[in-house]
Amino acid sequence: MRIVELILEDDDIGVEAISVVHSPAIEEDFIALKKQEYKFAEQDKEKRLLVGAALVPNKPIFRKNEDEEYYIFFSKETVRKASQMFFKNGNQSQATLEHEVKLDGMTVVESWIVESEKDKSRHYGLDVPVGTWMVSMKVESEAVWQDYVKDGKVKGFSIEAYFSDKMSRPKDKDLKEEASQEFIDTIKKILKDA
Repeated sequence: MRIVELILEDDDIGVEAISVVHSPAIEEDFIALKKQEYKFAEQDKEKRLLVGAALVPNKPIFRKNEDEEYYIFFSKETVRKASQMFFKNGNQSQATLEHEVKLDGMTVVESWIVESEKDKSRHYGLDVPVGTWMVSMKVESEAVWQDYVKDGKVKGFSIEAYFSDKMSRPKDKDLKEEASQEFIDTIKKILKDA
């Protein structure tokens, strides 16, 4: 089974929007991470902020299309570049619901890359790897807050993005050093179980 590293070239679009989703899906050319295990932190009810991971590095993500099954992953470098391009392109107010409905009244108001195990994401009870792109999203839409956040219909973030890909396999010599032993061990376990 092949493993595809998604990368950002200078002419790639990058992350166009962040979607609030219950169960993300993939749509043709853009990436929406499915079955993401990183959920929102407990929401601040007065400030109406959602805090969570937008993109996690070196996490193998299973994909399937008509012709094949494969895994994708993002390096720490690509996660950082995606977060920077998102703001450089002015997309912080681009939000969707389940990758289908454009949402007004939602803005990413804070963004950071987890730099160490003592990151402030731990303050929110989130145990994400170093290199994760974290976001805080302000929900000004009463309908979204009442009908989706409070009711638990949305549980995490999913990116809408265009990336290039770089094919690799777990035993290839050119597999990036950045892809941790944990990542490689996870892939081996998944392949063994398959």
